[in-house]
Amino acid sequence: MSSQKPHYQHLRDKPALKHLEKDPVMKELTRKYRAPSLARKNNNNIFLDLIETIINQQLSGKAADAILERFKNIFGRKRIEPRNVLEVAEKSLRASGLSFPKIKYIKGLCLAILDKTVDIENLDKLSDQEATQELTSIKGIGPWSAEMMLIFSLNRPDVFSVSDLGLCTAVSRLYKIDRKDKKAIERISQNWSPYRSYACWYLWRSLENR
Repeated sequence: MSSQKPHYQHLRDKPALKHLEKDPVMKELTRKYRAPSLARKNNNNIFLDLIETIINQQLSGKAADAILERFKNIFGRKRIEPRNVLEVAEKSLRASGLSFPKIKYIKGLCLAILDKTVDIENLDKLSDQEATQELTSIKGIGPWSAEMMLIFSLNRPDVFSVSDLGLCTAVSRLYKIDRKDKKAIERISQNWSPYRSYACWYLWRSLENR
């Protein structure tokens, strides 16, 4: 499950909530958990969001948050941007808790941005599919990471990740199906379209109180 929390506009009496409540299971979740509110993370800093996504990979929320905080502290008041990150010694990055592969991914991201191999500034203008293609062209950003970026940073309303263990676990428990049956999970998620990102929020919340 992602350690981040998406921020969506309040759903009460909005089309998204009404649509989700057509599903009895989802309706119960919307009654149990507060609605999300919309606000972009990291002051619209897609670069920092990508670094956070890389750090979050295969880590618990608390561990990832601690590493991210130490990583930010390296820069003090200096802006965290590609050139500044590349200037940081590997020793300092390792001291923040970053693994060697993640350091390689982050520095590769910096180089890709600087040589304009990827254009993260225009992700907002791309479709979900185009944005995913652009993001996964970055080494270290796979489908799951791209989907998390679409949900948490680009605030796309209709994203569901069958690669996310937390989401699959939640759907498995709530709908009494095999967690490994990705096709069945994907079919269920289609019932929430075009608001699957909102459904993800409720599914993740359902795991927090177990």
